[in-house]
Amino acid sequence: MRPLPPGAVIGMLGGGQLGRMMAGAAAQLGYDMHVFSPEADSPAGRVSATEIVANYLDETALEAFAAQCDVVTYEFENVPVEAVAILEAAGATVRPGAMALEKAQDRLIEKRFLNDVGIKSVAFEAVDAPAAIALGLERLGGEGILKRRREGYDGKGQVRVEIGDDYAAAWKALGEAPSILEALAPFECEISAIVGRGVDGTLTSFEPSRNTHVNGILRRSEVPARVGEDTVADAIEQARRLANALDYVGVLALEFFVLPGGDLLANEFAPRVHNSGHWTPEACDTGQFEQHIRAVAGLPFGSPDRRFDAVMDNLLGEEAILAAGEPGVTLYGKGEPRPGRKMGHKVTRIKLAG
Repeated sequence: MRPLPPGAVIGMLGGGQLGRMMAGAAAQLGYDMHVFSPEADSPAGRVSATEIVANYLDETALEAFAAQCDVVTYEFENVPVEAVAILEAAGATVRPGAMALEKAQDRLIEKRFLNDVGIKSVAFEAVDAPAAIALGLERLGGEGILKRRREGYDGKGQVRVEIGDDYAAAWKALGEAPSILEALAPFECEISAIVGRGVDGTLTSFEPSRNTHVNGILRRSEVPARVGEDTVADAIEQARRLANALDYVGVLALEFFVLPGGDLLANEFAPRVHNSGHWTPEACDTGQFEQHIRAVAGLPFGSPDRRFDAVMDNLLGEEAILAAGEPGVTLYGKGEPRPGRKMGHKVTRIKLAG
């Protein structure tokens, strides 16, 4: 396959900050970005050549979008799988395809898929009623995290439970939706591996980052991750295995719990560029946003080599306003700075790598 020529159009499903940063990378490579989002005046839409505002299942709008674009990608994992099917039926090439969405959108399906391809996760049980919570807790050691199978992010849509709790109340707190009960992992830290895979199967990898979450929200990512070399190599190998199993095209992230001794348990994966990789444009020869655009456009990958030790801090709510204009700060162009809302991030280069 020949790479897309300069001036080609890359379609983006989703108008959030990840799409905004990918639009910048696409422009730098000579491409126009067309954004499809149900929200008008989206962060990505405001920096793109064209913005289509329509429901993700608006078949007429999707067909028109397909006609505009040379290739289509997406910036978050909750795009309806049906939207991808409509686009493909209209002749669009979608990278990555629907398979990654299908696996990532349902936590139970995701965990089973990871295990099926040899990637270990915490133990888990399907939950479809309060009684299943009690049974699952007995099997998982008496405590765990109950999560909605679909939707939920940044700590939303989940609750910690243990034997003796009010299971009906926990079930109600999640909207009585199909859920998954996950065992607690005795982890020392969390890391994520971000890899890219091209149309021809070529793989590239960023060095894993060490991630700190507060109230379910990623607050900081640091490189180096301060884990053993074997753990780093294992994380990258598992993320690459996942990309191959999905026949993936683009950049994805696989998050892990690091256990005492350095063994890994996968937590979840994201079929997109990832918050924990926001340090890569400032610290590496080629950042994650450019790598994703290169993959979906059929271009060769740039070097992912890291040149600096770095720290990335998310800016939530009013923090972004206070940090505006500081070196290393990227703001997402969002309006209301609500508490806990990701409004931007700051990357601090600590020193030369090594």
